[in-house]
Amino acid sequence: MSAQFHIDPETYLDEIRAEVPRYDELQEETVEAIPFPPQRVLELGVGTGETTRRLRARYPDAEVTGLDSQPEMVFTARELGIEVRLARMEDPLPDGPWDLVISVLSVHHLDGEHKRDLFRRVREQSRALVMGDVVIAEPQVTPLEQGVDLPSRADELVEWCGGEIVWEADDLAVIRAVYE
Repeated sequence: MSAQFHIDPETYLDEIRAEVPRYDELQEETVEAIPFPPQRVLELGVGTGETTRRLRARYPDAEVTGLDSQPEMVFTARELGIEVRLARMEDPLPDGPWDLVISVLSVHHLDGEHKRDLFRRVREQSRALVMGDVVIAEPQVTPLEQGVDLPSRADELVEWCGGEIVWEADDLAVIRAVYE
């Protein structure tokens, strides 16, 4: 995915759908994988708020806090009434406990070491993790930008987070881990 996605929130959804044709399906399957009705949710990489919008449609009582490293995305999400903080996934997570940590198309921007560290911190502060993301697969359908997109194999992500694959299509996967 191109860095342009992080620059213009106005065109983000159109651009991501062009690059990831199964984007909406990935979003749906990620929300479908939530293992229980969450009260406190932390979303990693809130972007334009699409995942939060879908999550709240299913779980209207969920209180969502989002993180994003792009000021433009934070501003856009706040305009939609989402509580969001300017932060990177490598930074300490906001104080838990969280019922759920959720992420769509964000974790693949971390290298393996940072993914393992993130999953350790998520496990310490949450009851569950649900992640929909691009993974290394044959064929690699999603265009990858060198140095920006660092996907791992789905089986590696499962091992690192202690979860399971609940949906796969092309080079996309939804992984769920329940820690309670």
